[in-house]
Amino acid sequence: MLIAVRVHPFPSRTRKLSSLAPKILVWRRTGKIGNADTENGLHMKSVFCSLEEEWESVHYSGVRRGVFVDRPNRFIAHAELGGQRVVCHVKNTGRCRELLTPGAVIYLQESDNPNRKTRYDLIAVEKGGLLINMDAQAPNQVFREWAEGGGFLPGLSLLRPETAWGKSRFDFYWELSTGRRGFVEVKGVTLEEDGHARFPDAPTERGVKHLEELIACQAEGYEAAVCFVLQMAGMRDFAPNDLSHPAFGAALRRAAAAGVQILARECTVTPDSLAIAGPVPVCL
Repeated sequence: MLIAVRVHPFPSRTRKLSSLAPKILVWRRTGKIGNADTENGLHMKSVFCSLEEEWESVHYSGVRRGVFVDRPNRFIAHAELGGQRVVCHVKNTGRCRELLTPGAVIYLQESDNPNRKTRYDLIAVEKGGLLINMDAQAPNQVFREWAEGGGFLPGLSLLRPETAWGKSRFDFYWELSTGRRGFVEVKGVTLEEDGHARFPDAPTERGVKHLEELIACQAEGYEAAVCFVLQMAGMRDFAPNDLSHPAFGAALRRAAAAGVQILARECTVTPDSLAIAGPVPVCL
């Protein structure tokens, strides 16, 4: 028997920890699941936080308003900031051609790390009157906090990121004390067309592979879900972008027919924050 030590899952944040009472950690075999934390095919089951607490949003410090100039490659862009041209790191390697247009208002996070090659990160952009977060890492962060707060499934006893199964590595693996268990793949959505959210904005064979693996998980007795995190607010609905990648849309429909849960959640977006908000209808 092991006694859990109260370690805050996000030390830089101010959220209260759960009860001081020690928790008993249970050992159990992992079956086919990879990325176990212990030896001999065993893993330790733990509670990340009290699920009665509210989840927090992703916050950015040192955010400044600029103007997009151009994007010479997937990783960097040029921007006008305070009358000067600066180089910034683009926190999204997707095409984003409909967002990053010359003259678009963008939001940059300034770094105080002297060892960085670029001083700024491009984190958000205005498309007309719509503010869209472009940080490709943010969807997983806000999903995790939403799930830990009980938004995805109340009563989680385990929520583990980056867990291997079969030929894929899924964003999250979860368990309930009742024995239910499953996988979730999270997809960030930045493509908007006339008030409708779409994914993907470019062909994604990796996305198709994830859906096929989720179908296989479901067939093996796990629960499976894909959650599309809309990095914007006010969308009428979400649908696969069949014009961009018909194979992904077909795979998503096969997944839904096989019992994989298809979720879409919009976000509350500001220039310096992102938080999961309400559900958005999914059109398949």
